[in-house]
Amino acid sequence: MRSVMRNLGLSALAVAVLAGCAATSTETAAPASSPQAFQVPLAQPPQVSQALTLNQIMANPDWMGVFAKEAYWSDDSQSVLFARQASASPLRSYYQQGINDSRAVELALDKLHAADQQFGVFDRTKSHKAYLYLGNIFVKQLSTGKISQLTRQRSAIDGVRYLNNGDIAYWQGDNVFQIHQDSGLVEQLAEIKMAKAPEGVKEPTSYLAKQQHRLIKYVALQQENAKAKAQYKDELQKSDPTLAASTWYLGDSEVVSELSLSPDGRYILLALTDKNYTGSSEHDIMPNYLGSDGYIDPVPVRARVAEDTPPGQRFVVLDLNQHKQVDITIEGLTGFDEDVLAKVKAENAKAKGETYQSTKAPRKIQLIQDWGWTQSAIQWHESEDKLALMLEATDNKDRWIASVDLAKGKFTTEHRLHDDAWVNYDYNQFGWLPGTDSLYYLSEESGYSQLYVKGLGAKPRALTQGKFVVSDIQLSPDANYIYYKANQTHPGMYNVHRVNLATGKNEQLTQWDGNLDYSLSPDGTQLLLNASRRTQPNELYVQPIGGELKQLTSYTSDAFKNYPWQAPEVVAVPSSYGAGKVYARVYLPQGYDKSRAEKYPAVIFNHGAGYLQNADYGFSGYFREFMFHNLLTQQGYVVMDMDYRGSKGYGRDWRTAIYRNMGHPEVEDLKDGVSWMGTNTNVDTQRVGTYGGSYGGFLTFMSLFTAPDLFQAGAALRPVADWAHYNAPYTSNILNTPDVDPIAYERSSPIEHAQGLTKPLLIMSGVMDDNVFFQDSVRMVQHLIELEKPTFETAIYPVEPHGFRQPSSWLDEYRRIYKLFEQELK
Repeated sequence: MRSVMRNLGLSALAVAVLAGCAATSTETAAPASSPQAFQVPLAQPPQVSQALTLNQIMANPDWMGVFAKEAYWSDDSQSVLFARQASASPLRSYYQQGINDSRAVELALDKLHAADQQFGVFDRTKSHKAYLYLGNIFVKQLSTGKISQLTRQRSAIDGVRYLNNGDIAYWQGDNVFQIHQDSGLVEQLAEIKMAKAPEGVKEPTSYLAKQQHRLIKYVALQQENAKAKAQYKDELQKSDPTLAASTWYLGDSEVVSELSLSPDGRYILLALTDKNYTGSSEHDIMPNYLGSDGYIDPVPVRARVAEDTPPGQRFVVLDLNQHKQVDITIEGLTGFDEDVLAKVKAENAKAKGETYQSTKAPRKIQLIQDWGWTQSAIQWHESEDKLALMLEATDNKDRWIASVDLAKGKFTTEHRLHDDAWVNYDYNQFGWLPGTDSLYYLSEESGYSQLYVKGLGAKPRALTQGKFVVSDIQLSPDANYIYYKANQTHPGMYNVHRVNLATGKNEQLTQWDGNLDYSLSPDGTQLLLNASRRTQPNELYVQPIGGELKQLTSYTSDAFKNYPWQAPEVVAVPSSYGAGKVYARVYLPQGYDKSRAEKYPAVIFNHGAGYLQNADYGFSGYFREFMFHNLLTQQGYVVMDMDYRGSKGYGRDWRTAIYRNMGHPEVEDLKDGVSWMGTNTNVDTQRVGTYGGSYGGFLTFMSLFTAPDLFQAGAALRPVADWAHYNAPYTSNILNTPDVDPIAYERSSPIEHAQGLTKPLLIMSGVMDDNVFFQDSVRMVQHLIELEKPTFETAIYPVEPHGFRQPSSWLDEYRRIYKLFEQELK
């Protein structure tokens, strides 16, 4: 809860979306009810009178429009608030637009504190809302709109909540306070110190000390006086109701990583972490060669998976009424001591000529680290002293929803999700159904993220079922429905649905033919959509439940909107490797003629992140690449974007197909993509190139190294060369850790396969990349030099992080990519 409540006002409005602005033009999507519409024959691309240029499409993206970001509902459900930020500006502007208004009003700086806030908490009557703005507490009376500021201080408050009696509690650092509504008194409920408790007055124990106290009256008197003062202080603490509660001393070996207060103010749940763990590298820095003072700045960097050892967390309950500390044991978690990596360890031991003997031992546990949510992994019952946590093992094989016995300090497993590969770092929303002892949650146990509900100690009941992905769940204000997003009609089309908790009836509420995010209005009557189509960037829409969709914003520029962009066809490529269908976007060349004698050259783009969906019907987060692909079609190329195995949106088995084997199933899918283009789009399969950034750069490496006849050229942007050098939270999911599973790392790291390079390769990296370190490319280049490979070139970008920022860098990068394809594929 602490990490959630640190969101400060309008500066942190929602979960971040994929980087990039977006674009629009009129397009007609194939109806979701016609599966054959997603197959060949492909539609002819639009004819253009003005060809695209690299200077235009790699320019500052503000020419496309400055779009609304992180939109959310006002408290009265009558308007929407959002931010806009020009690409080159370090500052944001904030806006509010009525649902019946044609344009938004910019909020003045002196009004931001009074604007409706996205992250706030309500009292039990839902008549008041408390929120943090720039670290201070404000309260809004919802019926009148009156706002009161309760704190005005420089030290930021971390979190706030209403207690069941209507008082407000807040926490700051490791201190918890209560503001009494009747008197305005600020009471410190808990002072938590991560230090050893003072030892108090010691009795003499050694011979010399005892002798000193026996023979020297002054020493004995001082001892008695000290004891009397300590006793008086203890009695005063117990008797004087005006004093704050006694300090909690929890030892000096840990730090508080999460803190959460119960709704009645009686209990505090703490998650403690070893104080020596930072997640940063102890050995390395990232040199900034262009430091502002003219010298090289040594920039700290995160630890690599090969050196990172997450310690897990220890959980403690503090009973503030009894001033009692209860340490929670993990034995109540089903499988808490299983050797879940036994087979992996045995395989690696055998490779070294050794044997492995499996033994049981407690595993390291922590609050789940979901990468997309804004909720907490700590969920209190709204009216009773009941607590549910979502926990994960640091080995990534188990996720638990556990209830907590607050008095005894015990977990009870309410749900265990085990995955022999890894538990997803997405689709982990959960919570209590109001007025019940039941929990709702998402789980991939069926193979797809679906919605479930279960009472404590009872069997779960599935609220959704099918081979589609459920996400973004939201409870209706009356708790009669759970709303959710799903790609039920097609993997690449997303819509909003809801399920009636009493009847189990599901209904689709929107009929969008692209991609979207949504939020339900506070009064439960309307949906706010942030929606896009293949050639239309995200805009905001409002739809009453059961009513007509209305567009709210129109920030796409006329220059972008009026250009005849080609909408890529979404096709299903049959897999030759038992994977079923591999969905992909296909762009056709200008004047496309499937029967012409001269076959077309082609390019395959590999999306980044690995676990990301790009072959959908929404506007791509890769907006520059979208425009680049349109440019390539104008130059006579066929272009394909594949959602290779490991991509998001297709269920658990698709996601985990790359477990311990990164870069191999994906290359198989790329092979099928090349073959499909040869059969269906008149492509010369001996004139195909590939490129991509980050994970896409990694796949470019693996394609050229392990399948040297597949592509004639490749460009690897900010590429991972050795997974042992990437971060632990991502890599250990898929490959375990190098000390446990070196086989997986050697099998999956491009640097281990570089001897296979025979075709032209372009390597491009930002020197200030704190995600995929520049060192990855340096090591790969030196390895290729030592292998005496003559077919590679490099380009470096001294000021760029992982996601490039300067238009000049984007232009230089894509000029080189385009030149490579023109030289090698034409």
